Amino acid sequence: MTIALLLPAEPEMAHRLLGAGIPVTAQRLAIARVLLPQPVHLSAEQVLQRAAQYTNDLSRATVYNTLKLFTARGLLRELAIETGKTMFDSNPEPHHHLYNSATGELTDIPVNSLTLSGQPTLPDGLELEQIEVIVRVRPRESATPSPVTTE
Repeated sequence: MTIALLLPAEPEMAHRLLGAGIPVTAQRLAIARVLLPQPVHLSAEQVLQRAAQYTNDLSRATVYNTLKLFTARGLLRELAIETGKTMFDSNPEPHHHLYNSATGELTDIPVNSLTLSGQPTLPDGLELEQIEVIVRVRPRESATPSPVTTE
């Protein structure tokens, strides 16, 4: 009954949160509406900007805490793209990523389209949890350099 009072148009988002053991709040529902309907790759700042359209009561701290909670409960994957740049992936299924360093675009690579052979030798007491690959690309430099003009 609380779900219907919070946002009657989005009961499936509330059910998804509850199914992951996450209590439903207006802020969590707003963040879920941004991330969970389809696979996306967004930074915390992008989530904050987009979720703000669904609720007036949303702080940066709430967004960061909610992203950590959603990640811990398996709804998101946190991707450390480069120093200081973290993205959140709403496709929690195993897959890899292609990152365009020139545009910042991040796209999925199906797990079966990349073949890895072997695995590292792990120190005693550790087990392999996951192998995640981020393929970094950039535009090719042109074969002929652009003319340099001086004035």
